[in-house]
Amino acid sequence: MASAYNQPLTVPMMPLTSDVSIPQLGFGLYKVPGDEAEAIVGQALQTGYRHLDSAALYGNEAGVGRALRAAFDGGLAREDLFVTSKVWNDDQGYDSTLRAFEKTRADLGLEHLDLYLIHWPCPERGLYRETYRALERLHDDGLVRAIGVSNFQPAHLQDLLESADVVPAVNQVELHPWLQQRELREEHAELGIATEAWSPLARGRLLDDPELMRIAAKHGVTVAQVVVRWHLQESNIVFPKASAPERMAQNADVFGFALDADDLHAIPALDRGFRSGSHPDDVN
Repeated sequence: MASAYNQPLTVPMMPLTSDVSIPQLGFGLYKVPGDEAEAIVGQALQTGYRHLDSAALYGNEAGVGRALRAAFDGGLAREDLFVTSKVWNDDQGYDSTLRAFEKTRADLGLEHLDLYLIHWPCPERGLYRETYRALERLHDDGLVRAIGVSNFQPAHLQDLLESADVVPAVNQVELHPWLQQRELREEHAELGIATEAWSPLARGRLLDDPELMRIAAKHGVTVAQVVVRWHLQESNIVFPKASAPERMAQNADVFGFALDADDLHAIPALDRGFRSGSHPDDVN
């Protein structure tokens, strides 16, 4: 009898380090309720997603862990999964980061994580350098395959790199057609940091954008599919969130078409600096 997990999505892999690659398309777990996480993650894995983006803040990692255990019991191999988590602001600091990681690892039921990030720089706390030093320790100990940051601005990155031994593999930031972060992405390219996009659909706000609707109609797809496809063609790592099975499948059905030169010329003009979430300078 075939396993429910035998049909992974065919997703491009992006190299993060010399020996770690990440699926460019994943499944986001922000605002997935803890009591629904097991069922939703289980459905995502059965749909074919193999990249899960979580965080301690989301309060659902125990449910995610139950879904993972069920998947492993059902024949899914750990090495076929890519799992990310993030250390929350209140746990920044060397020792507290190590403790927070152990809780996340226990909740997820995993011996190691594939990627562990600092969730926000919180510059007024002045702790992200020692927090990152803890991430480097976890990396050295083989408990995390790759480490990185989230919501870091260019100044934060430059300051961190003055003391870091390991260049962050990724920086996960809010990124979508209304907030394209060109300067930051240029900085990433120069430093060899991969760009991950959270809120890739601006929390649904851009689904009624007339230009994106026009492009979607031209290709016979949805606006969400256009935006996910744009992220992929921009070499961003992207993980839209969905609860309904049909929406999970639809968000992943983005490899049967490609945006053309006219589309890729039109979308940059949509940038309006709109943030659906907080600005990193305002989070401490």
